[in-house]
Amino acid sequence: MIYLHIPFCHRKCTYCAFYSVVTSHEKQTYVDALCRELAMRRHTVGHAVRTVYFGGGTPSLLTVAQLGRIVDCLSANYDVSQVEETTLEANPEDLTAQYLSELKSVGFFNRLSIGVQSFSDGDLRMLNRRHNAAQAVEAVENAVAAGFGNVSIDLIYGLPGQSVGAWRSNLECVSKLPVTHLSAYALTIEPETILAKQVERGRIVPAGEDEVLEHYRVMLKWAAENGFAQYEISNFCRPGFKARHNSRYWDRTPYLGVGAAAHSFDGEYRRWNVADVKQYVESAAAGHIAHEEEQLGLKDAHNEYLMTALRTVEGIAKNKVAAPFAARLAKEVQRFIAAGLIEETPTHYRPTAEGLLHADGMAAELFI
Repeated sequence: MIYLHIPFCHRKCTYCAFYSVVTSHEKQTYVDALCRELAMRRHTVGHAVRTVYFGGGTPSLLTVAQLGRIVDCLSANYDVSQVEETTLEANPEDLTAQYLSELKSVGFFNRLSIGVQSFSDGDLRMLNRRHNAAQAVEAVENAVAAGFGNVSIDLIYGLPGQSVGAWRSNLECVSKLPVTHLSAYALTIEPETILAKQVERGRIVPAGEDEVLEHYRVMLKWAAENGFAQYEISNFCRPGFKARHNSRYWDRTPYLGVGAAAHSFDGEYRRWNVADVKQYVESAAAGHIAHEEEQLGLKDAHNEYLMTALRTVEGIAKNKVAAPFAARLAKEVQRFIAAGLIEETPTHYRPTAEGLLHADGMAAELFI
C-alpha cells in the first residue's frame, strides 16, 4: 500500500492539525519531488501494490495533468497491475463536472473521499471551510454522474452549538445521497490549531462529553436504519465498500508514505519525512529525502496493535498478539469481558458496541 501526501490548501481549517501549507505556487516543483521520491524508493516495495491513497492537505488542488504525472510515475516504478482501491481526497468546491470528467479519464482512481464535514452553512463558516452545503451535495452528485461508484464523505459531530437535531439533519442528508461510505469524527481540539486558540480566548465553547456521546448514539441508530455497517469507531459503509487502505493501517500492514510529512512503516521501523515543503523539495533534488525514523520494540508494536485493533469491530486477533504477551492479555482482558465491553471468540477479543466507546481507555489499561 502506498500513501502520497499532497500538503496544499487554499486556507487552513480551524480544527486541522495535519501538516499543510496555504499556497499553490510550489505545486509543480512538489510534484517533481514526489516523483523523484517514488523512483528513489521503488525497491522498498517488493510486491504488487493493492491500495493507493492520495491524502492531504487537499489533493484535488492539483491539476488532473499533475495527478496523471504522479500516476504515470507510480506505474513506471511499482507493480500496480493488481491494485484494488485507489483513493483521492477532495474538497467539494474542486469537484466540478469538468474536473471529475478529466479525473475519470486518467483511468486510475476508483474511489473519492470528499471532505464535506457538515451540511450546515453555519458550521462550515465556523470551521473555515471554503464550500457551502449546496456545493457539497453537488460534488457528490457530480462524482456519481462522472462514473465514480465508490464515494465516501467525511462529517464532524460534536461541534460547538450543534444540537442533536442539527446532527440528525446532517445524517439525513447522507441518506439522500448516493454515498457508499461515511467517516464521521467527533471534533477534537488539537493543540496549536486555530480552534484551540479560539477556545482559549473564550470565543468558542466546546461541546460537552454527554452531548458528543448523544451524537454518537444517534449516528449508530441512523447507520443501522440506513444500511451502513460500522467497522471502526468512526467508519461506516454500505455492503462491500469498506475502505481497504485505511483498514490495513489498523492491522499494521506495512506501507510506503511519500511526500512531505508522510509516514512509512515496514513492520519494524517507522519513518517520517520532513514536515517542510521547501526542505523536502531540496532534499529530493539532492538525491535523498530528509527524514527521521525509529525502530519499534516488541512492546511498542504490541501496544500499538492494541490501540488500533480495539477501535475496530473485528477487535484483537489472537494470532497477531506477540507470544510473550498472549497469556498476560488473556488474563487482563477478563475484567472487560465481565463488564460487557469485550466479547471473546475462539479467534478474537472483540469490543462490544458499548466497548467501542471505551476503546482508547481499555487499550491504555492493557498496555505492557
